[in-house]
Amino acid sequence: MTSSQLPAATPEALAASHELVERIRNAIAARDGWLPFSDYMRMALYEPGLGYYSGGATKFGEAGDFVTAPELSPLYGACIATSVAQVLQTLGTGDVLEFGAGTGKLAAQILTELERLDTLPRHYYIVDLSAELKERQRATLHALVPHLADKVVWLDSLPQQFTGFVVGNEVLDAIPCALIYNSEDGELLERGVVWRDNALAFDDRPLADSPLRDAAQALELPSDYLTEIQPELPGFIASTAHLLQRGAALFIDYGFPAIEYYHPQRKQGTLMAHYRHHSMTDPFYLPGLADLTCHVDFTAVYQQGADHGLQLEGYVSQAQYLLNAGLTARLAAVGPDNIKQYAPVAAAVQKLTSPAEMGELFKVIAFSKNLELSTMLAGFEHGDDSYKL
Repeated sequence: MTSSQLPAATPEALAASHELVERIRNAIAARDGWLPFSDYMRMALYEPGLGYYSGGATKFGEAGDFVTAPELSPLYGACIATSVAQVLQTLGTGDVLEFGAGTGKLAAQILTELERLDTLPRHYYIVDLSAELKERQRATLHALVPHLADKVVWLDSLPQQFTGFVVGNEVLDAIPCALIYNSEDGELLERGVVWRDNALAFDDRPLADSPLRDAAQALELPSDYLTEIQPELPGFIASTAHLLQRGAALFIDYGFPAIEYYHPQRKQGTLMAHYRHHSMTDPFYLPGLADLTCHVDFTAVYQQGADHGLQLEGYVSQAQYLLNAGLTARLAAVGPDNIKQYAPVAAAVQKLTSPAEMGELFKVIAFSKNLELSTMLAGFEHGDDSYKL
């Protein structure tokens, strides 16, 4: 699809994108004409006031660039709440902390189900970098669960200590990635961003000695192979492990274990741009107006968790997790008698669980710390043996 076939941006949005491009150009100039792609991605997503997640554009839902699972059905959050309730009941008390809460619908869904289960947390903390999304989350919560909205507290930084349940839905994929290219000659290169012919462009440079190079060498990539490594992922998982004193952490995202992520046939990597429900391979299309993501290496997530004292509770596909957590029974409770009510719910369940949709591409991984559960964490009771890290 060419840019002329994509939905047009408003003049205001274009002006904001052009301003961000100027800031990126200045950053490139300040780095001797070459910017690591991870720095470019960070600016494109998080530059104050202009980045994709820090600007004012609509991101989620039919009017945005993509639809996340909580936007599809409240049954999604209700299933996650099953895991949350088990942990809070085991602890006797505790809080919930959500990273990157999107529109706030997942928070509303979890709180609604926890109230039904008589297992409300003391607080529901949200850590989000976007001021615009914080306001949208407040509006959503006051609209959907006004009597519970006072339980929600927004944090600008991570707490020093936390007891309870941590959840992150499509958070890991938005951690900036470095682009690593193993040339036909077997030389490890880092793909960065330059300003060439009045436009942003890629440019490769030898990968300098660094932890990033060590990580790239450990992958033993085939020649003529492009892939991603998220340099900030270890720090994120380490921070989560450090703050979690007792409880569990659950992350849902699209990705693969390392054996699939770095498969020889995946030689062009997984980096994608998303704009108005269209997916593109060009990460330079309207910076600040398009989302940039890479798939998650769940082996790296697991290894970092284990290295920092977290116990793996389970790793399954999203479909398996939701079915284990009672999705089928929740759908049956809606009842097929009222077809107008049942049909859209059934369609959402199909999208959440179908192997051709979100069911297999999305994975769910959970960790615990200083937590003795009497049974397996809800959502992980049954799984496919092929899902190995």
